[in-house]
Amino acid sequence: MRDEMIAIFKAGVARADPGAAVTAALGGPGQPDLILSIGKAAVSMARAALARFPGTDCLIVTNPENAVDLSGARVMLGGHPVPDAGSAAAGDAVLRAAGALTAGQHCLALISGGGSALAVAPVAEVTLEDKAEVSRLLLSAGLDIKAMNLVRQNLSRLKGGGLARACAPATMEALILSDVVGDDLGAIASGPTVPPLGGPAEARDLLHDTGLWDRVPESCRAALKTAKPGPVPPVPTRLVGSNRLSAEAMLAAAPGATLDPVPLEGDVAEAASRIARRARSGAGTTLWGGETTVVLRGQGRGGRNQELALRVALALQDIDRPWAFLSGGTDGRDGPTDAAGAIVDHGTLGRIAAAGLDVSAMLAENDSYPALAAAGDLLITGGTGTNVADLQILRVG
Repeated sequence: MRDEMIAIFKAGVARADPGAAVTAALGGPGQPDLILSIGKAAVSMARAALARFPGTDCLIVTNPENAVDLSGARVMLGGHPVPDAGSAAAGDAVLRAAGALTAGQHCLALISGGGSALAVAPVAEVTLEDKAEVSRLLLSAGLDIKAMNLVRQNLSRLKGGGLARACAPATMEALILSDVVGDDLGAIASGPTVPPLGGPAEARDLLHDTGLWDRVPESCRAALKTAKPGPVPPVPTRLVGSNRLSAEAMLAAAPGATLDPVPLEGDVAEAASRIARRARSGAGTTLWGGETTVVLRGQGRGGRNQELALRVALALQDIDRPWAFLSGGTDGRDGPTDAAGAIVDHGTLGRIAAAGLDVSAMLAENDSYPALAAAGDLLITGGTGTNVADLQILRVG
């Protein structure tokens, strides 16, 4: 059962292969003057573009797990999920490269998930440390990606159309690999080539409504009070891969399975309850795409897929038939760990108990990784070179 589920998961990941997606999208004539590739899938997307347009200046920004040397390209590394000094250097380099183009020149932007943290360019007076603190606050509050990006866009010279502004008067086109459920282009990598999700006033309102305003650094509060972003030039944009397309690929690889049309989103505890209800409704295979959230209350190690899987194991501990559940990030990395997620079954809790660990106590500390490691239930794929959010599989015998 486990081997079959992993094969189905990998079929979903393969559908999001960024190189194949870019190759299929690059059919027109004309060579760009600059290729900017940003995100967890940046290397694969850039490799395909350079194969089509050899000799083009190319700057890649990605995470260390997916980084490789690519002939003809400059590769820079940023931090994820919290930006670091490498992210700041990369953001400045991207803006300089785009800003050096002149009227009549053309830029090809290749954007994939993770770009929000991998390349950052805070507005004046906001330091990298302040911007990183905002990211940590937003993550710990369990906000969805759209809410997080609304705030980050308004604190950035790059996001929310900032890259498109920097490129003008040169022209730009963008190919997007979506890691956002629903494929809102303004939320993917915080939308560097499209208008922002909202303005400074909306960002202030969100921080007030979530109780984070007084915890945000003063420089960020000041910037949100005074920012007056300019218009974003239109950028032709095409979506070349998404969570929905990968979920449909899993369905094609799992005859007889059912793809739930409602993505798995929201808090992991609520998502686990939904999965448990489906498991109790009868035998079969159910597939999901989506992206859940976790409210951080402890200092443990894990990620949303691992915590979701462990909560499902708890919710199904009394079910009287064999079952297994897989939850994995398509990028191969779940939170700040080396696991993509986990695959749990009716024996998971027993294996954890045999190791002398208390599942409930570990969940209270957001410490799912060592619990699942003790059970032998971590899903380890390594970096996949792509990122289209998460995929889940439930099989009930």
